[in-house]
Amino acid sequence: MYVDIGNALASVADPGVTRSELEGIDDQVAAAHSRIAEGRADNEFGYAALNLPALVDAGAIRRAVEPVADAGTVVTVGIGGSALGARTITTALTDDAGDSHVVLDNVDPDEVEGVLADLSFEDVAVNVVSKSGTTAETLANFLVVREAMDEAGVDWTERTVVTTGQSGPLADLAAEHDLPTLAVPTGVPGRFSALSAVGLVPAAILGCDVEAIMEGAWEAEATLGPSLFDCPGYAYGAVSYALEARGASVNAFMPYAERLEPFAEWFAQLWAESLGKDGGGQTPARALGATDQHSQLQLYRAGRRNTMVSFLTPRERPGVEVPEPDAEALAYLAGTDLGELLDAELQATEASLAEAGRPNVRIEIDRLDAHSLGELLYGMCAACIMAGELAGVDTFTQPAVEWGKETARDLLQGEETERTAAVEDKTELVVE
Repeated sequence: MYVDIGNALASVADPGVTRSELEGIDDQVAAAHSRIAEGRADNEFGYAALNLPALVDAGAIRRAVEPVADAGTVVTVGIGGSALGARTITTALTDDAGDSHVVLDNVDPDEVEGVLADLSFEDVAVNVVSKSGTTAETLANFLVVREAMDEAGVDWTERTVVTTGQSGPLADLAAEHDLPTLAVPTGVPGRFSALSAVGLVPAAILGCDVEAIMEGAWEAEATLGPSLFDCPGYAYGAVSYALEARGASVNAFMPYAERLEPFAEWFAQLWAESLGKDGGGQTPARALGATDQHSQLQLYRAGRRNTMVSFLTPRERPGVEVPEPDAEALAYLAGTDLGELLDAELQATEASLAEAGRPNVRIEIDRLDAHSLGELLYGMCAACIMAGELAGVDTFTQPAVEWGKETARDLLQGEETERTAAVEDKTELVVE
């Protein structure tokens, strides 16, 4: 993983960071790194996420999924961190992830009904993921899936792998039916758990190189140190923090690889849920290169000066040769390939933003493979934790999310609480 922060410097961009300011921030990074190291040593909640490379047993995951390793399709039933990491990994590493990995992470009845209608349950492995075992959306969807399998004459207990905490209704169900079960790591918030059984089970079922993913994470872990100038993850977290403090309240995350588009969604949860505290935190916006050069880029180059753009790209990519064009006006395409064109689009977009004085950062991986993906996931978790330390927020909690969960549960149970009163007291101004 490589991070180029040159276009975030004040000599290029406004808002931007001067070199002397970066030196001052580096002193803060050193102090934050000491706190992070202390938290890791004590396996404290949240900081334990950076210990996952030493804790995750890829072999144990493979052994647990052996009963369903013949599946052509994996259905992940989870929400938020219990689904986004898994989808990110399989989309990046499999050519047909859209067909071989289905994620039910919402309770939209149209979507659920449509997904289930297209499945051949004899060929399906179900991975239900919930740390507490009580997540309303996840358990409701799992019950619907289970019933659909029963109606199709498929024994759901033979096709289901459970990922959950040490106790709870889902753990009890798994024990009752002797289901293959993997543990959600203790002390690791869901959005930081991609590099664990939470994110790796579907990849293991589909034959992805789980061991290489963890090797990449190991490599990223080895870069953690007291200076942002020696650690790509810390560099990204520190510069994002500095730019936000100077007015970049939006972080537009823009991969230049279709198979990394779900990574932007994973990043959006990580960044928003971790750093959106105390009236601060960057709003993550998702974009895709080169597609969104033809839409969102107009705003980022010519709109308010409140956005940093984060590019993500592999250094190596497959080439697809562009055929000889028939029109003279397209002669410049002769001898090129699509990968070369996409790289040129990225370079042009960077230059466009820099020319307009808009801050942007480039994140690169060697290639789109398991090792680089593990390195990237770990590096961005470290970046988020560093940004949280510098901002002085509790990176690992999500009180606003919990408020919403508890309110929905109260409504479904018919309980009258202060939260349900807030629902009833909604101000309305209806235009018909």
